Amino acid sequence: MEKVLKRVIIDVKDYPKPGIIFKDITGIFKDKKVFRAVINLLYKRYKAKKIDAIMAIESRGYIFGAPLAYKLGVPLIPARKPGKLPREVYKVEYALEYGKDALEIHKDALEAGQKVLVIDDLLATGGTAGAGAKLVEMSGASVAELCFVIELDFLKGREKLKGYKVFSMVHY
Repeated sequence: MEKVLKRVIIDVKDYPKPGIIFKDITGIFKDKKVFRAVINLLYKRYKAKKIDAIMAIESRGYIFGAPLAYKLGVPLIPARKPGKLPREVYKVEYALEYGKDALEIHKDALEAGQKVLVIDDLLATGGTAGAGAKLVEMSGASVAELCFVIELDFLKGREKLKGYKVFSMVHY
């Protein structure tokens, strides 16, 4: 699967700013067989793990989280950028490889004791994933695993996520 993904993921230099090489995942969605294979692989990995909910990180995490939540028959919890959710929220701020940001979830999105899969498209420095994990824990739930399609190994994000199980489909 890694070779297939590397064939459809395109490097875009200097996006969103000079010096960054952006991994464009739209090729995964353009190829219906590849997209289906990604979702099916994730389903096979998680179907027996008794996941209670999937928290998908805005915005590309939704693309993988929604079909996986549907297949697993579990709720999808959107982790959003600040100001996008209309009710009381938990909020965690974090550093990106090229700036700062924050994530929020509704305070009633998760229940204490639930096992939650956190999913996003890419693991870079670990800031976004770490914030997602903290949001799960603020809710009294636990992180079953952090799941990514892409991991940028040279940024060592996995090191910042010690104590969590981490799964990535393709490594750069």
